[in-house]
Amino acid sequence: MGGCTDPEQYRVLRGHGTERPGTSPLMQEKRDGTFSCAGCGHPLFSSETKYESCTGWPSFFAPLEGAVATTEDRSHFMTRIEVHCAQCGGHLGHVFPDGPQPTGMRFCMNGVSLTFTPRDRD
Repeated sequence: MGGCTDPEQYRVLRGHGTERPGTSPLMQEKRDGTFSCAGCGHPLFSSETKYESCTGWPSFFAPLEGAVATTEDRSHFMTRIEVHCAQCGGHLGHVFPDGPQPTGMRFCMNGVSLTFTPRDRD
C-alpha cells in the first residue's frame, strides 16, 4: 500500500499536479499485471487495457470496474474530465474521447500516481 511519501507523488496525487511527459518508467511497462493507486493501493487498471498513445504518459482504454471516478476540471483555461481514485480521491490524470476501440477513450494517467504489480505466473 502506497502512502504518498515522495514529494512528487504528493504534488500530483493530492495537489492535482501533472508530471513531466515522458518521465514515468511505467511508460515502458509491458508485463501482465495491475496498475494501482500510489496513494492507497486500490487497483485501477489492468495491463490488458494499456496502450501506447504517444502522449508521454501511461495510457489505458478502460479502468477496472468501479476503480475510478471523474469530475469536471476547468483549470488552465479549458474544460477537461479529471480522473481520480474512487477509494482515496487521489488525482490520476484525465480522460479524453480519442482512444482506441473498444471504448474510444484515453485514460491519460500520471505514472507517479500509479504503482505496478506483475501478475503471478503459474
